[in-house]
Amino acid sequence: MSDSEDERDAGSESDADGAAADGDHDEPHREEFHEDPVGHTRATAGMTVGELVDGYGDAGIGAASVNEASDVLAEMLANEDCTVFLSLAGAMVPAGMRRIVADLIRDGHVDALVTTGANLTHDAIEAIGGKHHHGRTHDPEKTAREHDEGLRDEGVDRIYNVYLPQEHFAHFEGHLREEVFPALEGESVSIADLTRELGRANSEVNERDDIDEGPGVAAAAYECDVPVYCPAVQDSVLGLQAWMYAQTADFTLDALADMTALTDLAFDADDAGCLLVGGGVPKNFTLQTMLVTPRAYDYAVQITMDPEATGGLSGATLDEARSWGKLEKDARNASVYGDATVMLPMLVAAARERIE
Repeated sequence: MSDSEDERDAGSESDADGAAADGDHDEPHREEFHEDPVGHTRATAGMTVGELVDGYGDAGIGAASVNEASDVLAEMLANEDCTVFLSLAGAMVPAGMRRIVADLIRDGHVDALVTTGANLTHDAIEAIGGKHHHGRTHDPEKTAREHDEGLRDEGVDRIYNVYLPQEHFAHFEGHLREEVFPALEGESVSIADLTRELGRANSEVNERDDIDEGPGVAAAAYECDVPVYCPAVQDSVLGLQAWMYAQTADFTLDALADMTALTDLAFDADDAGCLLVGGGVPKNFTLQTMLVTPRAYDYAVQITMDPEATGGLSGATLDEARSWGKLEKDARNASVYGDATVMLPMLVAAARERIE
C-alpha cells in the first residue's frame, strides 16, 4: 500500500469516527414532517357544538377536515366585505334543513342562493301549510318493491325515509296559479323573478293563513332582498307547473336573464366566498360564475358525498376548481365528505359560535 493510500484510509477512518461520535442520535431530515402531534378529542356532557368541533382540530382524518371547514366558514361569514354565495342541492328542505338556510339568509350571511326547483317546491309546500313526515326506507314484512307499490296506492311519495302526501302537490299547484304566476304574465321574466314572486307569495300566504311552520327559504330571501337562482328549474314540479301554465297564458321564462345579475354580483364583490352543499347544477353554476369575471373565490367550503375519481362535477375537488380559475390561488378552502344533513348544521353552529 502506498503512502497516499495509507493517508486516505486514515482520513476515512477519522471522518467515520467523528460522524459516529456526533450523529449517533441525529433525526433524519423529513420534508413533509411537522412537529404537530395528533391529539385526542373529548366528548363531554354539556359541551357546545363549537367546543366539539374545536376539539376535532386536535384529531385527524375527517374530524380535522370538519374543524378546518368550520374555521374557513366562520372567517368567510365574519368578513363584512365578503359576498357569500350559498349553493344548495339535494333534498335539504324535505330532510329538515329549511330553517338553517332561512336563518342564514335572515341573519345577513347569504348574498345569493343557488338551489334546485325541488328544494323551492318543498319549501313552498311547507310555507302554505303542508308537512313532510317521518317514514321508512322499507317494510320488513314486504319486499322493497311491495313497500313502494303500497305507498303509491296510498298516495304517498317517498324521499328516502321522508314521506309526503301527494295532495300537497295539488295544493302547491293552486298556490302557483292563484298567487304566483298571474303576477308574471305579459312579458318574458327571469327565473330569479319567478323565485322572488314565489317568496313573496309564500310569505303573504303564510302570514294570512296563520301557518304554524315558518314561511321558509324563498320568503326569507324575498324579505331580505337576496336573489334566488334556480338554473335547472325545469327539473322540478315547480318547473313542470310553470311549463303547464305557459301553455294557456302569456307567461315565458328567460333562462339566460339571470346571468347578468349573478355575474355583476360576483364582479362587484370585494371578496367572494361560497358554501357548496351537495353538487349538481347549483354547485357548478355557482363556481362557473367566476369564469367571466377578473377575480375568483377567496373562500370556499364544500360538503359532498361524491367521490373525486369519477370525474363528475359533484365530486370535483375545490383544488380542481382552482385550476380553472374559479378559486384564487391563495383562497382558503376546505371540503367535508359526509351527509349534508349531518354536516351542515354542525358547520353552521360551530361557525356561528366562533363569530359570536
